Amino acid sequence: MVHFGIDSITSGQPPAWKSSRLGMVTNHAATTRDLQPSREALLKRGFNLVKLFSPEHGLDVRGADGHKMKDGSDVLTGLPVVSLYSDKLAPSEEDLADIDIVLFDIPDIGSRFYTYLWTMTHVLEACALNGKKLVILDRPNPVSGKMELAEGPLLEEAQASFIGRWPMPVRHSCTIGELASYFNATRNINANLEVIRCGGWDRGMFQPDWKTRFVPTSPAIQHFQSMLLYPGLCLLEATNISEGRGTEHSFCAAGAPWMDGNAIAGILNEMGLDDVIVSPVRFTPAAPSVKYQNQECGGVRMEVRQPAYFQSVSYGLILLRLIKQIYPKHFEWKPYPTLVNPTGENHLDKLLGIAGSEQLFELPLPRFIAEITKRTQCRNWGKEMEDYLLY
Repeated sequence: MVHFGIDSITSGQPPAWKSSRLGMVTNHAATTRDLQPSREALLKRGFNLVKLFSPEHGLDVRGADGHKMKDGSDVLTGLPVVSLYSDKLAPSEEDLADIDIVLFDIPDIGSRFYTYLWTMTHVLEACALNGKKLVILDRPNPVSGKMELAEGPLLEEAQASFIGRWPMPVRHSCTIGELASYFNATRNINANLEVIRCGGWDRGMFQPDWKTRFVPTSPAIQHFQSMLLYPGLCLLEATNISEGRGTEHSFCAAGAPWMDGNAIAGILNEMGLDDVIVSPVRFTPAAPSVKYQNQECGGVRMEVRQPAYFQSVSYGLILLRLIKQIYPKHFEWKPYPTLVNPTGENHLDKLLGIAGSEQLFELPLPRFIAEITKRTQCRNWGKEMEDYLLY
């Protein structure tokens, strides 16, 4: 049975630091195996939790993508909440002054541009700077820890941003605890770091194998299929194609008012990729600030049938190239403004982590396939991480 780091400290022998003044970086998606919010579980078991910190989307996991989150108070525990997706991305010296130890418990989804990972790195640096211990309450990677499924491109340092600070693949196949240990050593951060391991997980498992109910990790990641497809379909953010935000198909669909889903579905299904089924779909994005709000879109919906073989980044790149080729008069690259990139410029470069990425899509199809095959391979990543893998 899979259990999380939070379960290890609330169900077993309590740690020596239980009575220390604890700050916690968390959100409402972080729960025990039995779905009790982690912060509540700690308080009910007598841990001296005094302050909370929240990432993008806020403590309640409802904030819109890329929107600034405010400080506040937690309605569940009454504790003060300091936003780390605001004018600052890391706790300040003042924030940490009345804290002895910082806990980090936020579910990740295994992709470089999902920002919870980078919040962790800012917290890691802040703890090192201010002489505070950081304890990662680890969780399994929901899209598996299979290193053969890791996909690039590897981030180029010049493309560093809050959706990718340091070199690593788009799909990393690691846990937050493993990456914390890796960055702490390789970036010479040298924080006092402890990782509380999760248990019962092997690297071949996907989230449905855990036998726990799925908990949405952000407004647009509402089910396991979204997690699987996200590393590839998130690339649609840099275009005028809807990625399904504001619908039940978020990150499982691609569409626009001018698209015909039948044509694209036919081509993709004819490619013979047995691990994913593509269907025509019509949807109307309804959430505020999403593409084509209240406009009916035609497009395609994808369902991954064989997660153990599915390569999301490659698939997303091919999907983009196909739509651009079929709709040359409609397709556009678009900025994607967020708190951390207010102009939204060069968003595709930041997502893929490489300069001039839009130019790849001007290549003839055979050269395009060859180039993305080369760039998405990251055979050395497993060896790079070898000394830091915990499972």
